[in-house]
Amino acid sequence: MRNGDTRVRGLAARAGGWSARHRWAAVGIWVLFVVLAMGLGSAAGRVDVKDSDQLKGETHTAAKIIEDAGIDEPAGESVLIQARDSGGKATDADFRAAVAAVVKAVEGTGKVTDVTSPYDTNTISKDGRSALVQFDMRGDADTAGERVEPVLKAVEGVQEEHGSLRIEEIGGASMMKTFDDAFGDDFQKAELSAVPVALGILLIAFGALVAALLPVLLAVSAIMATMGLMGVVSHVMPMSDTANSVMLLVGLAVGVDYCLFYLRREREERQAGRDSQTALRIAAATSGRAIIVSGVTVCVAMAGMLFTGLAEFEAMGLASLMVVAVAMVGSVTVLPALLSLLGERVEKGKIPFLHPESRLRRKRGAKRESRFWTTVLKGVLAKPVVSVVVAAGALLAVAAPALGMKTQNLTLDQEFGDSLPIVQTYNRVNDAFPGGTEPAEVVVKAADINAPEVTGALADFKAKAISSGASRGPVEIKLHDAQNLAFVYVPLVGGSDLDKAGESLDKLRDEVRPATLGKVDGVEAPITGQVAGSKDFNDQLAGAVVPVFAFVVVFAFVLMLLSFRSLTVAITSIVLNLLSVGAAYGILVAVFQHGWGASLVGAEGVGAIITWLPLFLFVILFGLSMDYHVFVVSRIREAHLRGRSTKDAIQHGVVTTAGVVTSAAVIMVAVFAIFGTLSMQSMKQMGVGLAAAVLIDATIIRGVLLPAVMALLGERNWYLPKWLHRLPDLTHDEAPDAVAAPVARDDEGEPLRV
Repeated sequence: MRNGDTRVRGLAARAGGWSARHRWAAVGIWVLFVVLAMGLGSAAGRVDVKDSDQLKGETHTAAKIIEDAGIDEPAGESVLIQARDSGGKATDADFRAAVAAVVKAVEGTGKVTDVTSPYDTNTISKDGRSALVQFDMRGDADTAGERVEPVLKAVEGVQEEHGSLRIEEIGGASMMKTFDDAFGDDFQKAELSAVPVALGILLIAFGALVAALLPVLLAVSAIMATMGLMGVVSHVMPMSDTANSVMLLVGLAVGVDYCLFYLRREREERQAGRDSQTALRIAAATSGRAIIVSGVTVCVAMAGMLFTGLAEFEAMGLASLMVVAVAMVGSVTVLPALLSLLGERVEKGKIPFLHPESRLRRKRGAKRESRFWTTVLKGVLAKPVVSVVVAAGALLAVAAPALGMKTQNLTLDQEFGDSLPIVQTYNRVNDAFPGGTEPAEVVVKAADINAPEVTGALADFKAKAISSGASRGPVEIKLHDAQNLAFVYVPLVGGSDLDKAGESLDKLRDEVRPATLGKVDGVEAPITGQVAGSKDFNDQLAGAVVPVFAFVVVFAFVLMLLSFRSLTVAITSIVLNLLSVGAAYGILVAVFQHGWGASLVGAEGVGAIITWLPLFLFVILFGLSMDYHVFVVSRIREAHLRGRSTKDAIQHGVVTTAGVVTSAAVIMVAVFAIFGTLSMQSMKQMGVGLAAAVLIDATIIRGVLLPAVMALLGERNWYLPKWLHRLPDLTHDEAPDAVAAPVARDDEGEPLRV
């Protein structure tokens, strides 16, 4: 490298320098990598997480027994026939006629099997006003929603002929179809709209089309490569659609952010009068290094999900880790090559009044610093104690509701409210037949399912399930003689109230089963179902919280310690990130659990936070918040190494990064907020939680608390005990004078040092 010929130190600077010198090779290698990854992924195909691998415990055992037996459980459907007035009964002639008409109509479609009349199975409510015709859909349960429409139309036809009764269908297939029709395009629209939203914000930030397109193109190419890699990796660790959606979300956010950091620094140096190559070297040694530190920290945070033992979380963690790693590598390799190729052409497609040159024409010599943040910083640094007390106090107050957080898997009515007719049907069925829509399923495996002692135990279990108060019945038993299995379906008292239904489940598991099936040698009888799955998931997730939190916090601390060689910086980084996450938790609980201000975001207070979200948010937010923290602290440290006082370095570091941090935060908030517009409450919770946390992190944390705390600490910010001096030194990428030619000086005329 010319301009000083001092040996380059550091991965980011070396990668950027090599890419700039071998730009066509760097671009070609990146394109080849993306194409190969997509091709290999397409050829390998994606292996998705199996039901039997979703959870541990009894739910896993039951799914494994069913899978090993080769039984494909069909999608079960029910038709509710209910008298509209209190005087109508299931014994009435018109009621019986309606039941017969429903049975005939659904059988006539040829799409169903095992149709049962309520008069044969005693599926008549306690008050005698409601009855259920039950049947199974033919074919694969996963695709039953695609075949259920003729059955739904047949039931609608019976309803038209019997207006005095309420006749409605509900079940796995009908709910699948309803959700696909109502919300199936929601995710796709959200994912597709995220790209133009990000591009629009970048156009405003850069004022030039080419500069705005670069981050989006690199982020999209990183996502495409990761999708291919997911297919290959899925043969070792299965993936899922959820993991794919999370990967898209994280990939777009970090991919755009990393490129934004790099590109803004390169542009800033050129606007300071440095030539393109010098500006590129400075960007590589400064922003490039910050990207690597941030990317590795985010990857470590995402890896925390691998310790949950939950297949879905493991898939999300690995997919997110891969896309962050790919985006990080692309940002420090192919981006410098593209910038070297484009040169001044990166400013092509200038947008009037938005491009920096347009603003500079109006006011030559103006400093490229944020006036707003300059004003804020002036007040913060003048009274740092007051700033810390006020900002930290406000965030602790916002976080306070999180102390009463309640988590559970949301029921159908909590997830969708009353916006869908099928939700009202769900509620009516649960009122008439508590637990009928989501019964517990006991999978009984025996050497001989028809042995007298086994059939006797099944009968005892059926009777005791009702007498114990766990169920009001009817309890249904389905035998699979060839596989020596029996499926026992037990409607749980409590219905859609998961707390009460959970108590009924505990009675089945702890009292009824040991006293009946548990007395027969060689019999396995794990209990699964919606309520059981929710409980097993909660139990496993609760056990994973401590190791995941510990892993993420400890490794993030170590990485910050090695990257900045400062015990103080490492500690404050962790504390500030935890405060940011706590505030996001508080907002979630206030809005979605208590309903405070829920209408402002188009949500409802549903009394709980969906089970998987707190841990998911912690991992994602702890990783993403490092983007801003590393970038801002790196700039502060850079200014301090050039000889500025700590206070001046803080002022310089925060105000010069304000523009890029604001742009990055606006993009993240906008992308996450899109998911907050979806109809599902769980997706609203995720979108609002992520958007709120990023907004808090980029403003109160990085703009007020971080500078105030660093101002109070002064030179102690850079404290490292002597016994830690032997740690690896990862703080500098280049020798100070190697970053730029002798003419490269900052606005005050000082030589730029890194």
